[in-house]
Amino acid sequence: MNVYDFDGTIYYKDCTTDFGIWCMLRHPKLLFTYFPKAIKYLIQYKRGKVPNCLMQRKVFSYLTMIDDFDVQIKRYWDKNEKKISAWYLAQKKPDDLIISASPLCIIEPIAKRLGVRCIASEYDLEFGVFTNNLMYAKEKARYIIDHDFPKIDNFYSDSLADTPLALCSEKAYLVTNHATTLTDWPDLDEKTMKKVKKKINTGWKIHLREE
Repeated sequence: MNVYDFDGTIYYKDCTTDFGIWCMLRHPKLLFTYFPKAIKYLIQYKRGKVPNCLMQRKVFSYLTMIDDFDVQIKRYWDKNEKKISAWYLAQKKPDDLIISASPLCIIEPIAKRLGVRCIASEYDLEFGVFTNNLMYAKEKARYIIDHDFPKIDNFYSDSLADTPLALCSEKAYLVTNHATTLTDWPDLDEKTMKKVKKKINTGWKIHLREE
């Protein structure tokens, strides 16, 4: 079984941010009802004034404000499915697993189109809350172990924050250059481990622009 991160790995953008922009362009009211609050919480998070889980709730909150979510997510992937990396499509297998910190409601439609399984952060569109743990860093490895998944043959990710899951795999690859270049996962020497810990402790989406 091969396992893939999604954003920055097989899809060169960040789908949560990208879909948020898509929705704001089609529902301009979000520029006033959502965007200023999201920026506020991102700044407060970077300053250490709010916890990661609260910041993520606010970042995801635009999803609760879209009355035509099903229509927009279909249109979004109709246009953006072509951005799935060619190297992934060339080696895709039916038992592939996508595992992502992005919301399941965004990831699942594209996974179905690709014909593969997915695990992602479950976010209640009505109440604006997480209904499971944020599928980030150590949580990915914990989920795989707790649910007795088959052995991971190859793992692919763009972020060192996914080192816990890379260590659960027979072979791991780091994806760079806008999801186009694959290299062996770096050796975990002292310098690299400092980077790993920083990525994990900083939190999801703040690794966003490693590109």
